[in-house]
Amino acid sequence: MESKTDGKSSLTSEELAAIEDEDVLNKMLDNTSDFEERRMIRSALRDLLKKKKEKREQERGLRQQNLRQQGLSKAGTTGGTVSIGRASMNQQPPINKPSSQPSPSAATPFNRTGGSKASSAAAAAPNAKNVKQMLLDWCRAKTEPYEGVDIQNFSSSWKDGIAFCALVHRFFPDAFEYSILNPNKPKENFQLAFNTAERLAGCPPLLDADDLVRMNEPDWKCVYTYIQEFYRCLVEKGLVKTKKRP
Repeated sequence: MESKTDGKSSLTSEELAAIEDEDVLNKMLDNTSDFEERRMIRSALRDLLKKKKEKREQERGLRQQNLRQQGLSKAGTTGGTVSIGRASMNQQPPINKPSSQPSPSAATPFNRTGGSKASSAAAAAPNAKNVKQMLLDWCRAKTEPYEGVDIQNFSSSWKDGIAFCALVHRFFPDAFEYSILNPNKPKENFQLAFNTAERLAGCPPLLDADDLVRMNEPDWKCVYTYIQEFYRCLVEKGLVKTKKRP
């Protein structure tokens, strides 16, 4: 679509609303420099992403409903009532059962908690495995509201750059529009996240977008090191609070 010679946009909201391909809208956005056209295309992209998200949630709900119905059917044909009774009889009282889940304060990376001398010593010198898991849990918690992000590790979960963008956007929501990011453009996503983190958080660019794109999956040690540095910079700026040692 071209702009009219009088300088007014030839695009209409109706025409853009009829486009259901994100790549088409992204190409249109790349190919126009007209402010009004870019505004209309970005608005159409947001509406399209919202529509697709609602559709995915609806489909997910239908799948879960079907699975529940299948589970009830199987239980009915295999004597589910008897099985439930046995399971209830075998349950152990939960009164003195230690919790396997960490407390909310322990889920935050690098926390220091009080308590007995033994627990204080353990908190003062957490092993590398615990620190890594706490940092991973922190990343997961901060990006949980973001569509398209599912952080399970420090490697494959970061390969399209979306997770980096989501983590940076969580602390700097006005820096860029997250909703129009394209997971099929990992290099642009990496560059956006790293440049924003360097500009606003003072985080040095320890990772290179070109190197990450050439890899099938990012090196987990490199990603882990970068996230540690990003976390440290956020703490220095007061954007992340940590408990002080007693």
